[in-house]
Amino acid sequence: MSMEKLLSIMARLRNPENGCPWDIEQTFETIAPYTIEEAYEILDAINKSDYDALKDELGDLLLQVVYHSRMAEEKQLFDFSDVVKGVCEKMIRRHPHVFGDMDANKCAKTVINIWESQKSEERKNKHDSILDGVANALPALMRGVKLQNRAARVGFDWPNIQLTLEKLEEELEEVRHEIKDSSISTDKQEEEIGDLLFSCVNLARKLDIDPEIAMRRANKKFEQRFMFIENNLKKARISLNDATLEQMEELWQKAKIKA
Repeated sequence: MSMEKLLSIMARLRNPENGCPWDIEQTFETIAPYTIEEAYEILDAINKSDYDALKDELGDLLLQVVYHSRMAEEKQLFDFSDVVKGVCEKMIRRHPHVFGDMDANKCAKTVINIWESQKSEERKNKHDSILDGVANALPALMRGVKLQNRAARVGFDWPNIQLTLEKLEEELEEVRHEIKDSSISTDKQEEEIGDLLFSCVNLARKLDIDPEIAMRRANKKFEQRFMFIENNLKKARISLNDATLEQMEELWQKAKIKA
């Protein structure tokens, strides 16, 4: 099967006369959630090392690219070939150490600096702020890292881990203060919690830890330990609703040792 075959299938699906009624009704806005979902399903397949699923999910994501490109072509905005042309030009432009005469000394860190430098040059012609172009739709933790990285490149960054930790402790103390004061609004408490999370993201970034991945690992660990509690309560013929916090905490500690 060729790329042309997939493009022709999508054109047929979107044909107003004999296409699929559901596909014909779709817009950029209605398809966007599916695009995001497919990207996460790729991540799930990778995390599970399920490469048959990865193959299928990559195909589903490719279909999303074709879908958006077809709708754009119908509106005479651009077509799939323009998408391919644009990404090819971008890859060549952002890899002068491969396609040009720049020397990256075979160092991944140097390559990242070259990549970011090229991106910064491209943004100069498109945006007013160094923070422009960081997509609002990104997961909050991921977006926080990108915003912080942008600011750090122009020197707006704590110079060491100790100052980052002190800022984290300062934000935690502000949360404590807001919780103690019963007159404080929920919005204000939410704001302070947000500042605390942002500082956590900053600490992770300074340690070269992806906070999104760290949070996924924490979620997985919680799932495993809580399921240990459920299974052991079931063996003891105690329902979750009837179990005391002390019983669950005892099992939680056992789950930690087991892990």
